[in-house]
Amino acid sequence: MKTLQKNTALVVGANGVIGSNLIDYLETLENWEIIGLSRRGGTDTGKIRYITADLLDADDCKKKLAPLSHITHIFYAAYQDRPTWAELVPPNLAMLTNIVNAVEPIATGLQHISLMQGYKVYGAHYGPFKTPAKESDAGHMPPEFNVDQQQFLEERQHGKNWTWSAIRPSVVGGTALGNPMNLALVIAVYASISKELGLPLRFPGKPGAYDKLMEMTDAGLLAKATVWAATSPQCANQAFNINNGDLFRWNEMWPAIAGYFGMETAPPIEMPLQTIMADKTSLWQAIQEKHGLEKHSYQELSSWAFGDFVFSWDYDFFADGTKARRMGFYEFIDTEVMFYNLFDELRQKKVIP
Repeated sequence: MKTLQKNTALVVGANGVIGSNLIDYLETLENWEIIGLSRRGGTDTGKIRYITADLLDADDCKKKLAPLSHITHIFYAAYQDRPTWAELVPPNLAMLTNIVNAVEPIATGLQHISLMQGYKVYGAHYGPFKTPAKESDAGHMPPEFNVDQQQFLEERQHGKNWTWSAIRPSVVGGTALGNPMNLALVIAVYASISKELGLPLRFPGKPGAYDKLMEMTDAGLLAKATVWAATSPQCANQAFNINNGDLFRWNEMWPAIAGYFGMETAPPIEMPLQTIMADKTSLWQAIQEKHGLEKHSYQELSSWAFGDFVFSWDYDFFADGTKARRMGFYEFIDTEVMFYNLFDELRQKKVIP
């Protein structure tokens, strides 16, 4: 019987929506040892151990990662936020550079570096962009840290035995807490507070965003696609859009979500969540007491800025995901079902009522 080759994954950004789901998926596979790297660390298990390091400190990275000469795959999903697009470039490029500089010289069996990107590569954050976006689309004027990171890997890979892949999800659906970009949690907390106040569930975004085409990427599906691209020779040194495989409009999805929470809807009103939800800390604490929820801080659960960002897209927002499917990745999920699954999980974890 053929013995499975043992791989060792370094998951950078281990506590985020993407990194934590990637670890959960790798844990189900027989031939992976997993090392999670983040600023907060984690609880070691038989198959996973965690390391803390300051990714912006090159010396700290080298010191903390020095024992990891057996790394075969780097899954890079770290991110640091900054106020402007230009300010995002230096820290996010430096973190990736510091990881590669620390691991590549010592990991002689390094096979692959997986880079997590997004539709910012296509200029999706600026306004209307070409849809469906394709991996072969022309670039746009910098600054854009996703592009700089990919260029760094492309240049670094020349003449090396390892390969890279760039994974481009849409808005990611997951349940990890304390994450600045968690749309499902935004909706769940917003709905729970609306219900507690006896209000209908109103779409709070721009009026034009309610009827535009959208898509999302389930975090579990993304994890499978990421590992597939990192371990399939035909995927070497390429980028892949990864999405659920369906499109939706909020004008249909929003009533379905309201139905899940047992709520009515009412016509949309453009309301900046960062403003109207800022004073709801004590109300949320009362909801936690009333329903016996876990005592997560309101700040940990409220990615209001990200909600405002997504609900402001009064233009179509989707990409062509067929390249990955043509090359062998066949997973898909109905986005409405994805939302229900995520809300179920948040209820089971006693995050929401």
